[in-house]
Amino acid sequence: MSARLRVVLAPVIFGVVALLLWQWLVTAKDIQPYVLPSPSAIWGQFSDNLGIIRDAAITTAKNALLGLIIGTFFGIVWAALAAAVRPIEQMAAPIVVALSVIPIVALAPVLYAMFGAAAQTGRVLVAAIAAFVPVYVNSLRGLRTVAPLHRDLMRSYAATGWQATRAVTLPGAVPFVFTGIRIASSVAVISALIAEYFGGPLDGLGISITSAVSSSRYSLAWAFVLGSVIIGLLFYCVTYALEALVTRHRT
Repeated sequence: MSARLRVVLAPVIFGVVALLLWQWLVTAKDIQPYVLPSPSAIWGQFSDNLGIIRDAAITTAKNALLGLIIGTFFGIVWAALAAAVRPIEQMAAPIVVALSVIPIVALAPVLYAMFGAAAQTGRVLVAAIAAFVPVYVNSLRGLRTVAPLHRDLMRSYAATGWQATRAVTLPGAVPFVFTGIRIASSVAVISALIAEYFGGPLDGLGISITSAVSSSRYSLAWAFVLGSVIIGLLFYCVTYALEALVTRHRT
């Protein structure tokens, strides 16, 4: 069995076993749905309400995607500036730390008040701020990580600063940048989802989960959670595939 096949099969087998144990536990122990619905009940609600879940998932995914794009763009640009100019890095450090510890619970209502509760802008900005931090930190680390041997080699060739950056610094930073983007892809989905709990338009998976729980439709709430899991996996897989494509092209 190839290593790539093992990487794919291992989580699949683990997931199937976990679902079977989950189903057995709920059935054998007669656990009530408000505590933990069975996987079969969740799947039944998911298939019966597929259209509603799909529409809510599209809304959440759009907000997360826009936030991821915005956060990634500014994270890479700001990291490049910080790597080139040391004072910019020193000025940015406390701002990045502050952004990384701002709770979404506090940030989302403030942004709704600023941009209006009927607009998706607040949710997009929450996702963008959450995505910015890992992209910036990893990109800056990649731009700062240059092997001394490579640096000395470029100096021996009398390479200019831009030539050294293009030949050594940027290629070496690519894996770090994509690591930040992969982390940010999951964080953006989570942030956009949580932001929906605290106001804004009455759409998206977050508000749908809240509505289902408030009406005691617990299996439906878990079905919406399943929708959010699918979005998160989709974002992660797309960024992982993009990284593989870029790195394969480089090699």
